[in-house]
Amino acid sequence: MSQAVRHLELPEQQLPLEFADYHESIKVTGFWIFLTTDLVLFACLFATFAVMRYDFANGPTPIHLFHMGPLILETALLLTSSFTCSLAIYQSRAQNKTGVLSWLILTILLGIGFVGTEVHEFISYVGLGATWHKSGFLSAFFTLVGTHGSHVTFGIFWALTLVVQLVKRGITPRTSRKLYTFALYWHFLDIVWVFIFSFVYLVSMTGGKMA
Repeated sequence: MSQAVRHLELPEQQLPLEFADYHESIKVTGFWIFLTTDLVLFACLFATFAVMRYDFANGPTPIHLFHMGPLILETALLLTSSFTCSLAIYQSRAQNKTGVLSWLILTILLGIGFVGTEVHEFISYVGLGATWHKSGFLSAFFTLVGTHGSHVTFGIFWALTLVVQLVKRGITPRTSRKLYTFALYWHFLDIVWVFIFSFVYLVSMTGGKMA
């Protein structure tokens, strides 16, 4: 009988730390709303690019500008950073502060590598005369890809602040929630990049039409 009573008194399976506090979990819901507005922004930019993608105005075309090497490198860096970010979340739920910091710092380094490669790519385009005002295609391209790059740059600085907070405060419901919302943001940028890689670069290079 006593064993049955003890069994009934066992706590239910605990929620992840970022959802354990009601107020912190509400903030996660609010962040989903923010991501929805960001999704609308990128949808508008993709729609603009779809309209302007053939407006070359006698300027450089995608076949002359885009090369697979840097694009594959950028994709590998960003997708790998998504994996390391997930590992940081896993370590957070395991209450492993060192593991969280290690994977989060690696995520930052991969993000820096992505931004650095993209900046080098943009500089090479400008060197070929492909500037933002040269044509409708280039205006739409630089705006879309540049907006994504600026989001990644913001994410890097956000992650740096998380590193500082984790060092000072450790793994708490608040720092866990911040890490979780950062991970949502970072995975969202990875998904956007997959669409950029597929429908902006690949389709433009092959001369195909966007669905």
